[in-house]
Amino acid sequence: MITLFRAPFSTNVERVAIALALKGLDVESVVISYEDRSPVVAVSGQGLVPVIVDDGEVVADSVRIMRHLEERHPAPALFPAEPARRAEVDVFLEWFNGVWKLAPNAMEDELEKEAPDEALVAELSARMRATLPLFEDLLDGREHLFGELSAADLVAYPFLKYGVGRDPADDELFHRLLAEHLKLGGKYPNLRAWIALIGGLPQV
Repeated sequence: MITLFRAPFSTNVERVAIALALKGLDVESVVISYEDRSPVVAVSGQGLVPVIVDDGEVVADSVRIMRHLEERHPAPALFPAEPARRAEVDVFLEWFNGVWKLAPNAMEDELEKEAPDEALVAELSARMRATLPLFEDLLDGREHLFGELSAADLVAYPFLKYGVGRDPADDELFHRLLAEHLKLGGKYPNLRAWIALIGGLPQV
């Protein structure tokens, strides 16, 4: 039994929730609140989710967790076996977490200030929207970002899904920003189809 520490509407938790379900693993969830992170701090020494405990091993960070699950529970695979294709997925994961997420994170930080720089917010919004054609082209003629379902799809989906709407109960500023600035409208049919496809996958 794997224990998953999670919080409601967490994008990073959703990545892991899909991975765990795809691999058919038994999971016990511990739901924390953002006001009281003590349960996850007690286990991992830090307050961010997701965190899993798998056979006594504590693993934090969504991508690290997916790599851990791949090693311990390799089927079905979330990382390609061929070195070149796996490297492509690894590069995408680094880009998405290290580059793509910079714009929405910076936008959230700016809007939390007493006097936000509206010009900077507009620039960050444009930077984020400029990536939408890249995702649309990655999905040209195929259902998943790199041909077959992989960790790349699980990493990007919980963020890009806001392009088609937001759960009214989810009022986090970060998610409201994604929903506002990633609106797909009637454009990007490949991306909209992909969001629907990945959104139909099971989650724990």
